[in-house]
Amino acid sequence: MSFLSLIFLFSLLNLAQSQSQSPRGVFIDCGATVASLIDGRQWLPDATYVSSGTAKNLTDPNVAPILSTVRSFPLQGNTNKKFCYVVPVFRTGKYMVRTTYYYGGVNGRDSPPVFDQIVDGTLWGIVNTTDDYARGLVSYYEGVFVAAGKTMSLCIAANTNTDSDPFISALEFVLLGDSLYNSTDFGQYGLSLVARHNFGHNGSIIRYPDDQFDRYWEPFVLSNPTVAILRNVPVSDFWNLPPVKVFETELTSSGMEPIEFQWPPASLPNSTYYIALYFADGLASWWSNKYNIDPAAGSDIGPLINAGEVFNLLRLGGRTLTRDVIALESVKKSLENPPHDWNGDPCFPSQYSWTGVTCSEGPRIRVVSLNLSNMGLSGSLSPSVANLTALTNIWLGNNSLSGSIPDLSSLKRLEILHLEDNQFSGEIPSSLGNIDSLQEL
Repeated sequence: MSFLSLIFLFSLLNLAQSQSQSPRGVFIDCGATVASLIDGRQWLPDATYVSSGTAKNLTDPNVAPILSTVRSFPLQGNTNKKFCYVVPVFRTGKYMVRTTYYYGGVNGRDSPPVFDQIVDGTLWGIVNTTDDYARGLVSYYEGVFVAAGKTMSLCIAANTNTDSDPFISALEFVLLGDSLYNSTDFGQYGLSLVARHNFGHNGSIIRYPDDQFDRYWEPFVLSNPTVAILRNVPVSDFWNLPPVKVFETELTSSGMEPIEFQWPPASLPNSTYYIALYFADGLASWWSNKYNIDPAAGSDIGPLINAGEVFNLLRLGGRTLTRDVIALESVKKSLENPPHDWNGDPCFPSQYSWTGVTCSEGPRIRVVSLNLSNMGLSGSLSPSVANLTALTNIWLGNNSLSGSIPDLSSLKRLEILHLEDNQFSGEIPSSLGNIDSLQEL
Protein backbone atom coordinates (compact mmCIF):
# COMPACT_ATOMS: atom_id res chain seq x y z
CA MET A 1 0.00 0.00 0.00
CA SER A 2 1.15 3.55 -0.73
CA PHE A 3 -0.30 6.95 0.00
CA LEU A 4 -0.87 10.40 -1.46
CA SER A 5 -1.44 13.71 0.23
CA LEU A 6 -4.80 15.33 -0.42
CA ILE A 7 -3.14 18.54 -1.62
CA PHE A 8 -0.91 16.62 -4.04
CA LEU A 9 -3.75 14.60 -5.52
CA PHE A 10 -5.93 17.69 -5.89
CA SER A 11 -3.22 19.58 -7.76
CA LEU A 12 -2.43 16.65 -10.05
CA LEU A 13 -6.04 16.11 -11.00
CA ASN A 14 -6.26 19.71 -12.17
CA LEU A 15 -3.24 19.61 -14.46
CA ALA A 16 -3.89 20.64 -18.04
CA GLN A 17 -3.62 17.79 -20.50
CA SER A 18 -0.13 17.98 -21.96
CA GLN A 19 -0.01 14.88 -24.14
CA SER A 20 -2.17 13.97 -27.06
CA GLN A 21 -2.85 10.48 -25.73
CA SER A 22 -4.02 9.80 -22.21
CA PRO A 23 -3.54 6.41 -20.57
CA ARG A 24 -5.88 3.82 -22.08
CA GLY A 25 -8.29 2.03 -19.82
CA VAL A 26 -11.34 2.43 -17.62
CA PHE A 27 -11.41 5.06 -14.86
CA ILE A 28 -14.23 4.73 -12.34
CA ASP A 29 -15.23 7.42 -9.85
CA CYS A 30 -16.86 5.22 -7.21
CA GLY A 31 -20.13 6.58 -5.86
CA ALA A 32 -20.35 9.33 -8.50
CA THR A 33 -23.55 9.78 -10.48
CA VAL A 34 -22.16 11.78 -13.42
CA ALA A 35 -19.04 11.56 -15.55
CA SER A 36 -16.25 14.09 -15.19
CA LEU A 37 -13.22 15.06 -17.28
CA ILE A 38 -10.13 15.27 -15.08
CA ASP A 39 -6.54 15.52 -16.30
CA GLY A 40 -7.65 14.69 -19.83
CA ARG A 41 -9.34 11.45 -18.77
CA GLN A 42 -12.99 10.57 -18.61
CA TRP A 43 -13.90 9.40 -15.10
CA LEU A 44 -17.12 7.42 -15.21
CA PRO A 45 -19.87 6.93 -12.62
CA ASP A 46 -19.81 3.42 -11.23
CA ALA A 47 -23.43 2.22 -11.49
CA THR A 48 -22.71 0.46 -14.81
CA TYR A 49 -20.03 -1.73 -13.24
CA VAL A 50 -21.44 -2.69 -9.84
CA SER A 51 -24.88 -3.90 -8.75
CA SER A 52 -24.60 -3.56 -4.97
CA GLY A 53 -23.65 -1.04 -2.34
CA THR A 54 -24.65 2.55 -1.66
CA ALA A 55 -23.21 5.73 -3.18
CA LYS A 56 -22.26 8.24 -0.48
CA ASN A 57 -20.95 11.80 -0.45
CA LEU A 58 -18.13 12.91 1.82
CA THR A 59 -18.68 16.07 3.82
CA ASP A 60 -15.06 17.26 3.55
CA PRO A 61 -15.08 20.17 1.05
CA ASN A 62 -11.31 20.13 0.55
CA VAL A 63 -10.84 16.70 -1.02
CA ALA A 64 -10.03 16.10 -4.66
CA PRO A 65 -13.03 15.56 -6.96
CA ILE A 66 -12.67 11.78 -7.29
CA LEU A 67 -12.45 11.47 -3.49
CA SER A 68 -15.64 13.37 -2.77
CA THR A 69 -17.79 10.24 -3.21
CA VAL A 70 -17.41 6.59 -2.22
CA ARG A 71 -19.36 3.40 -2.69
CA SER A 72 -20.04 1.68 0.61
CA PHE A 73 -21.01 -1.98 1.04
CA PRO A 74 -23.08 -3.28 3.96
CA LEU A 75 -21.22 -5.27 6.59
CA GLN A 76 -24.21 -6.73 8.45
CA GLY A 77 -24.78 -10.33 7.40
CA ASN A 78 -22.11 -10.12 4.71
CA THR A 79 -18.89 -11.39 6.29
CA ASN A 80 -17.07 -13.52 3.71
CA LYS A 81 -19.27 -12.21 0.91
CA LYS A 82 -17.79 -10.16 -1.89
CA PHE A 83 -19.10 -7.13 -3.76
CA CYS A 84 -17.61 -6.82 -7.23
CA TYR A 85 -17.02 -4.31 -9.96
CA VAL A 86 -17.04 -6.09 -13.35
CA VAL A 87 -15.14 -4.15 -16.01
CA PRO A 88 -14.86 -4.88 -19.76
CA VAL A 89 -11.25 -5.44 -20.87
CA PHE A 90 -9.26 -6.84 -23.78
CA ARG A 91 -8.67 -10.57 -23.42
CA THR A 92 -4.95 -11.23 -22.75
CA GLY A 93 -4.42 -7.50 -22.16
CA LYS A 94 -1.98 -6.57 -19.39
CA TYR A 95 -3.55 -4.16 -16.91
CA MET A 96 -2.38 -2.02 -14.05
CA VAL A 97 -5.23 -2.17 -11.54
CA ARG A 98 -5.25 0.65 -8.99
CA THR A 99 -7.68 1.07 -6.11
CA THR A 100 -7.86 4.33 -4.16
CA TYR A 101 -9.32 4.78 -0.68
CA TYR A 102 -10.11 7.86 1.37
CA TYR A 103 -12.44 7.20 4.30
CA GLY A 104 -13.61 10.70 5.19
CA GLY A 105 -15.60 9.40 8.18
CA VAL A 106 -18.26 7.98 5.88
CA ASN A 107 -19.26 5.27 8.40
CA GLY A 108 -19.56 7.68 11.31
CA ARG A 109 -16.56 6.16 13.08
CA ASP A 110 -13.17 7.69 13.74
CA SER A 111 -11.20 4.94 12.02
CA PRO A 112 -11.77 3.28 8.64
CA PRO A 113 -12.60 -0.44 8.37
CA VAL A 114 -10.09 -3.13 7.42
CA PHE A 115 -11.20 -5.51 4.67
CA ASP A 116 -10.05 -7.63 1.70
CA GLN A 117 -9.73 -6.81 -1.97
CA ILE A 118 -9.91 -9.45 -4.70
CA VAL A 119 -9.01 -9.50 -8.40
CA ASP A 120 -10.97 -12.12 -10.33
CA GLY A 121 -10.41 -15.29 -8.26
CA THR A 122 -7.27 -14.05 -6.50
CA LEU A 123 -7.15 -12.65 -2.98
CA TRP A 124 -5.03 -9.57 -3.66
CA GLY A 125 -4.60 -8.58 -0.02
CA ILE A 126 -5.87 -6.64 2.98
CA VAL A 127 -6.93 -3.01 2.69
CA ASN A 128 -5.80 -1.20 5.84
CA THR A 129 -5.87 2.58 5.51
CA THR A 130 -5.96 3.37 9.24
CA ASP A 131 -2.48 4.91 9.58
CA ASP A 132 -2.72 6.89 6.36
CA TYR A 133 -6.12 8.29 7.27
CA ALA A 134 -4.92 9.32 10.74
CA ARG A 135 -2.25 11.42 8.97
CA GLY A 136 -4.74 12.92 6.50
CA LEU A 137 -3.45 10.85 3.59
CA VAL A 138 -5.05 8.97 0.71
CA SER A 139 -4.20 5.26 0.30
CA TYR A 140 -3.77 3.44 -2.98
CA TYR A 141 -2.95 -0.13 -3.99
CA GLU A 142 -1.57 -1.11 -7.36
CA GLY A 143 -1.14 -4.44 -9.12
CA VAL A 144 -0.43 -5.84 -12.59
CA PHE A 145 -2.61 -8.64 -13.95
CA VAL A 146 -3.36 -10.15 -17.36
CA ALA A 147 -7.00 -10.48 -18.37
CA ALA A 148 -8.03 -14.11 -18.84
CA GLY A 149 -11.37 -13.15 -20.40
CA LYS A 150 -13.34 -10.19 -21.72
CA THR A 151 -14.03 -8.87 -18.23
CA MET A 152 -12.06 -8.46 -15.03
CA SER A 153 -13.51 -8.08 -11.55
CA LEU A 154 -12.33 -6.10 -8.55
CA CYS A 155 -14.13 -7.14 -5.40
CA ILE A 156 -14.39 -5.69 -1.90
CA ALA A 157 -15.08 -8.19 0.89
CA ALA A 158 -15.56 -8.01 4.64
CA ASN A 159 -13.36 -10.39 6.63
CA THR A 160 -13.59 -11.38 10.30
CA ASN A 161 -11.70 -8.22 11.33
CA THR A 162 -14.01 -5.82 9.49
CA ASP A 163 -15.93 -3.65 11.99
CA SER A 164 -17.87 -1.29 9.69
CA ASP A 165 -18.97 -1.03 6.07
CA PRO A 166 -16.16 -1.52 3.50
CA PHE A 167 -15.84 1.22 0.86
CA ILE A 168 -13.88 2.33 -2.19
CA SER A 169 -13.17 5.78 -3.65
CA ALA A 170 -11.79 5.12 -7.14
CA LEU A 171 -10.88 2.24 -9.42
CA GLU A 172 -8.62 2.22 -12.49
CA PHE A 173 -7.84 -0.41 -15.12
CA VAL A 174 -4.94 0.94 -17.22
CA LEU A 175 -3.81 -1.01 -20.29
CA LEU A 176 -0.03 -1.50 -20.24
CA GLY A 177 2.43 -2.14 -23.04
CA ASP A 178 3.30 -5.75 -23.84
CA SER A 179 6.94 -5.33 -22.82
CA LEU A 180 6.23 -4.17 -19.28
CA TYR A 181 7.30 -6.63 -16.56
CA ASN A 182 7.44 -9.29 -19.27
CA SER A 183 9.75 -11.64 -17.37
CA THR A 184 6.75 -12.51 -15.17
CA ASP A 185 4.67 -15.61 -15.88
CA PHE A 186 1.32 -13.85 -15.80
CA GLY A 187 -0.47 -17.14 -16.38
CA GLN A 188 0.56 -18.13 -12.87
CA TYR A 189 1.25 -14.84 -11.09
CA GLY A 190 0.20 -11.25 -10.68
CA LEU A 191 2.31 -8.38 -9.32
CA SER A 192 1.36 -6.40 -6.22
CA LEU A 193 3.26 -3.13 -5.81
CA VAL A 194 5.39 -2.76 -2.68
CA ALA A 195 7.34 0.38 -3.60
CA ARG A 196 8.20 2.54 -6.60
CA HIS A 197 10.68 5.40 -6.06
CA ASN A 198 12.62 8.02 -7.96
CA PHE A 199 15.94 8.20 -6.10
CA GLY A 200 17.32 11.64 -5.33
CA HIS A 201 14.02 13.30 -6.17
CA ASN A 202 12.41 15.37 -3.41
CA GLY A 203 9.54 16.99 -5.28
CA SER A 204 6.04 15.86 -6.14
CA ILE A 205 5.23 12.31 -7.17
CA ILE A 206 6.03 11.72 -10.85
CA ARG A 207 3.10 10.35 -12.82
CA TYR A 208 1.16 11.13 -16.02
CA PRO A 209 1.95 12.95 -18.28
CA ASP A 210 5.59 12.09 -17.51
CA ASP A 211 4.67 8.40 -17.16
CA GLN A 212 2.51 7.36 -20.10
CA PHE A 213 0.81 4.68 -17.96
CA ASP A 214 0.26 6.99 -14.97
CA ARG A 215 2.37 4.94 -12.58
CA TYR A 216 3.26 6.82 -9.38
CA TRP A 217 7.00 7.34 -8.76
CA GLU A 218 7.42 8.58 -5.20
CA PRO A 219 10.39 10.71 -4.07
CA PHE A 220 13.23 9.04 -2.17
CA VAL A 221 16.04 11.06 -0.61
CA LEU A 222 18.89 9.97 1.68
CA SER A 223 21.87 11.73 3.22
CA ASN A 224 23.88 10.55 0.20
CA PRO A 225 24.69 13.20 -2.38
CA THR A 226 21.95 13.73 -4.96
CA VAL A 227 22.38 15.09 -8.44
CA ALA A 228 19.91 16.80 -10.73
CA ILE A 229 20.92 16.49 -14.36
CA LEU A 230 19.25 16.52 -17.76
CA ARG A 231 19.95 13.28 -19.60
CA ASN A 232 18.77 12.04 -22.96
CA VAL A 233 18.07 8.50 -21.83
CA PRO A 234 16.46 6.23 -24.48
CA VAL A 235 13.77 4.73 -22.24
CA SER A 236 12.64 2.48 -25.08
CA ASP A 237 15.69 0.38 -24.21
CA PHE A 238 14.01 -0.47 -20.90
CA TRP A 239 11.31 -3.14 -21.13
CA ASN A 240 9.32 -1.42 -18.38
CA LEU A 241 9.40 1.99 -20.12
CA PRO A 242 10.13 4.19 -17.09
CA PRO A 243 9.52 7.91 -17.62
CA VAL A 244 12.50 10.00 -18.80
CA LYS A 245 11.98 12.30 -15.83
CA VAL A 246 13.17 9.69 -13.30
CA PHE A 247 16.64 9.94 -14.86
CA GLU A 248 16.89 13.64 -14.05
CA THR A 249 17.88 12.88 -10.45
CA GLU A 250 20.00 10.20 -8.88
CA LEU A 251 21.58 8.99 -5.68
CA THR A 252 25.34 8.93 -5.94
CA SER A 253 28.42 9.01 -3.71
CA SER A 254 31.44 11.16 -3.23
CA GLY A 255 34.16 10.00 -5.57
CA MET A 256 34.19 6.32 -6.40
CA GLU A 257 32.89 5.01 -3.09
CA PRO A 258 30.02 2.51 -3.26
CA ILE A 259 26.51 3.47 -2.18
CA GLU A 260 24.89 1.40 0.54
CA PHE A 261 21.29 2.02 1.58
CA GLN A 262 18.10 0.27 2.68
CA TRP A 263 15.19 0.19 0.27
CA PRO A 264 12.27 -0.01 0.46
CA PRO A 265 12.23 1.70 3.88
CA ALA A 266 9.97 -0.94 5.47
CA SER A 267 11.22 -4.47 6.05
CA LEU A 268 10.16 -7.05 3.48
CA PRO A 269 8.47 -10.23 4.74
CA ASN A 270 9.67 -13.58 3.46
CA SER A 271 8.20 -13.88 -0.03
CA THR A 272 9.15 -13.80 -3.72
CA TYR A 273 9.65 -10.38 -5.30
CA TYR A 274 10.02 -8.81 -8.71
CA ILE A 275 12.64 -6.05 -8.51
CA ALA A 276 13.53 -3.57 -11.25
CA LEU A 277 16.37 -1.07 -10.76
CA TYR A 278 17.05 1.77 -13.18
CA PHE A 279 20.48 3.37 -13.41
CA ALA A 280 22.68 4.81 -16.10
CA ASP A 281 25.94 3.27 -14.91
CA GLY A 282 27.09 1.00 -12.10
CA LEU A 283 26.68 -2.46 -10.66
CA ALA A 284 24.19 -3.35 -7.92
CA SER A 285 24.18 -6.16 -5.40
CA TRP A 286 21.27 -6.87 -3.08
CA TRP A 287 20.55 -8.79 0.07
CA SER A 288 17.39 -8.55 2.17
CA ASN A 289 16.34 -4.99 1.32
CA LYS A 290 19.83 -3.50 1.58
CA TYR A 291 21.62 -2.44 -1.59
CA ASN A 292 25.28 -1.94 -2.41
CA ILE A 293 26.04 -0.13 -5.67
CA ASP A 294 29.59 -0.05 -7.05
CA PRO A 295 31.11 1.73 -10.05
CA ALA A 296 31.27 -0.32 -13.22
CA ALA A 297 34.65 -1.83 -13.94
CA GLY A 298 36.83 0.65 -15.78
CA SER A 299 34.36 3.51 -15.29
CA ASP A 300 35.51 6.97 -14.25
CA ILE A 301 31.98 7.80 -13.07
CA GLY A 302 30.94 7.14 -9.49
CA PRO A 303 28.06 4.77 -8.69
CA LEU A 304 24.53 6.05 -9.11
CA ILE A 305 20.94 4.86 -9.10
CA ASN A 306 17.92 6.64 -10.54
CA ALA A 307 14.79 4.64 -9.74
CA GLY A 308 13.44 1.31 -8.59
CA GLU A 309 10.30 -0.81 -8.33
CA VAL A 310 9.50 -3.73 -6.03
CA PHE A 311 6.47 -5.98 -6.49
CA ASN A 312 5.36 -8.95 -4.46
CA LEU A 313 4.90 -11.92 -6.76
CA LEU A 314 1.29 -12.94 -6.14
CA ARG A 315 0.30 -16.48 -7.06
CA LEU A 316 -3.04 -16.40 -8.85
CA GLY A 317 -6.04 -18.15 -7.34
CA GLY A 318 -8.09 -20.71 -9.22
CA ARG A 319 -10.61 -20.10 -11.96
CA THR A 320 -14.03 -21.69 -12.34
CA LEU A 321 -14.57 -23.59 -15.60
CA THR A 322 -15.75 -21.04 -18.16
CA ARG A 323 -18.74 -23.14 -19.20
CA ASP A 324 -20.02 -23.18 -15.63
CA VAL A 325 -19.49 -19.43 -15.24
CA ILE A 326 -21.52 -18.74 -18.39
CA ALA A 327 -24.30 -21.07 -17.19
CA LEU A 328 -24.47 -19.40 -13.76
CA GLU A 329 -24.56 -15.95 -15.37
CA SER A 330 -27.60 -17.09 -17.38
CA VAL A 331 -29.25 -18.42 -14.23
CA LYS A 332 -28.53 -15.07 -12.57
CA LYS A 333 -30.13 -13.12 -15.43
CA SER A 334 -33.30 -15.20 -15.22
CA LEU A 335 -33.72 -14.32 -11.54
CA GLU A 336 -35.34 -11.01 -10.63
CA ASN A 337 -33.46 -10.75 -7.33
CA PRO A 338 -30.29 -12.89 -7.46
CA PRO A 339 -27.96 -12.96 -4.44
CA HIS A 340 -26.05 -9.68 -4.32
CA ASP A 341 -22.66 -11.41 -4.20
CA TRP A 342 -23.16 -13.23 -7.51
CA ASN A 343 -20.36 -11.33 -9.25
CA GLY A 344 -16.74 -12.13 -9.92
CA ASP A 345 -15.55 -15.73 -9.97
CA PRO A 346 -18.20 -18.13 -8.58
CA CYS A 347 -15.74 -20.43 -6.77
CA PHE A 348 -12.72 -18.28 -5.90
CA PRO A 349 -11.30 -17.24 -3.57
CA SER A 350 -12.80 -20.29 -1.87
CA GLN A 351 -13.77 -18.37 1.29
CA TYR A 352 -15.68 -15.93 -0.92
CA SER A 353 -17.55 -18.31 -3.25
CA TRP A 354 -21.02 -17.27 -4.37
CA THR A 355 -23.92 -17.73 -1.99
CA GLY A 356 -25.40 -21.21 -2.45
CA VAL A 357 -22.62 -22.40 -4.76
CA THR A 358 -20.40 -25.36 -3.84
CA CYS A 359 -17.44 -26.19 -6.06
CA SER A 360 -15.22 -29.19 -6.68
CA GLU A 361 -11.55 -29.41 -5.86
CA GLY A 362 -8.65 -30.32 -8.10
CA PRO A 363 -7.27 -28.80 -11.31
CA ARG A 364 -10.65 -28.49 -13.07
CA ILE A 365 -13.04 -26.51 -10.93
CA ARG A 366 -16.73 -27.28 -11.46
CA VAL A 367 -19.95 -26.27 -9.69
CA VAL A 368 -21.25 -29.39 -7.92
CA SER A 369 -24.12 -28.04 -5.80
CA LEU A 370 -26.63 -25.20 -6.01
CA ASN A 371 -28.54 -24.43 -2.80
CA LEU A 372 -30.79 -21.39 -2.92
CA SER A 373 -33.67 -22.67 -0.79
CA ASN A 374 -35.64 -20.13 1.26
CA MET A 375 -33.95 -17.16 -0.45
CA GLY A 376 -37.13 -15.36 -1.51
CA LEU A 377 -36.13 -15.66 -5.16
CA SER A 378 -38.49 -14.69 -7.98
CA GLY A 379 -38.19 -14.95 -11.74
CA SER A 380 -37.67 -18.14 -13.71
CA LEU A 381 -35.21 -21.02 -13.79
CA SER A 382 -32.98 -20.64 -16.85
CA PRO A 383 -32.59 -23.71 -19.12
CA SER A 384 -28.85 -22.98 -18.87
CA VAL A 385 -28.84 -24.66 -15.45
CA ALA A 386 -28.68 -27.89 -17.48
CA ASN A 387 -25.20 -26.86 -18.66
CA LEU A 388 -23.86 -27.25 -15.12
CA THR A 389 -23.19 -30.88 -15.87
CA ALA A 390 -21.20 -31.58 -12.69
CA LEU A 391 -24.19 -30.78 -10.44
CA THR A 392 -25.12 -33.45 -7.91
CA ASN A 393 -27.58 -31.34 -5.87
CA ILE A 394 -30.12 -28.64 -6.71
CA TRP A 395 -32.03 -27.06 -3.83
CA LEU A 396 -34.44 -24.31 -4.93
CA GLY A 397 -37.42 -25.00 -2.67
CA ASN A 398 -39.56 -22.40 -0.91
CA ASN A 399 -39.06 -19.50 -3.31
CA SER A 400 -41.37 -17.76 -5.80
CA LEU A 401 -39.93 -19.08 -9.04
CA SER A 402 -42.37 -19.30 -11.95
CA GLY A 403 -42.51 -20.54 -15.54
CA SER A 404 -41.72 -24.03 -16.73
CA ILE A 405 -39.25 -26.52 -15.31
CA PRO A 406 -36.41 -26.87 -17.85
CA ASP A 407 -35.13 -30.14 -19.26
CA LEU A 408 -32.44 -31.36 -16.85
CA SER A 409 -31.67 -34.69 -18.53
CA SER A 410 -28.07 -33.59 -19.25
CA LEU A 411 -27.31 -33.58 -15.51
CA LYS A 412 -26.15 -37.20 -15.41
CA ARG A 413 -24.70 -36.85 -11.89
CA LEU A 414 -27.75 -35.25 -10.31
CA GLU A 415 -28.78 -37.06 -7.12
CA ILE A 416 -31.08 -34.56 -5.34
CA LEU A 417 -33.58 -32.13 -6.87
CA HIS A 418 -35.80 -29.89 -4.73
CA LEU A 419 -38.17 -27.51 -6.55
CA GLU A 420 -41.15 -27.65 -4.14
CA ASP A 421 -43.08 -24.62 -2.83
CA ASN A 422 -42.57 -22.44 -5.90
CA GLN A 423 -44.96 -21.22 -8.62
CA PHE A 424 -43.83 -23.35 -11.55
CA SER A 425 -46.41 -24.11 -14.25
CA GLY A 426 -46.79 -26.76 -16.94
CA GLU A 427 -45.80 -30.40 -16.81
CA ILE A 428 -42.97 -31.97 -14.87
CA PRO A 429 -40.49 -33.01 -17.60
CA SER A 430 -40.65 -36.75 -18.17
CA SER A 431 -36.92 -36.62 -18.96
CA LEU A 432 -36.23 -36.51 -15.23
CA GLY A 433 -36.93 -40.22 -15.29
CA ASN A 434 -33.90 -40.71 -17.49
CA ILE A 435 -31.45 -39.47 -14.86
CA ASP A 436 -30.24 -42.76 -13.37
CA SER A 437 -28.40 -41.10 -10.48
CA LEU A 438 -31.47 -39.19 -9.23
CA GLN A 439 -32.43 -40.42 -5.75
CA GLU A 440 -34.53 -37.63 -4.27
CA LEU A 441 -37.17 -35.54 -6.04
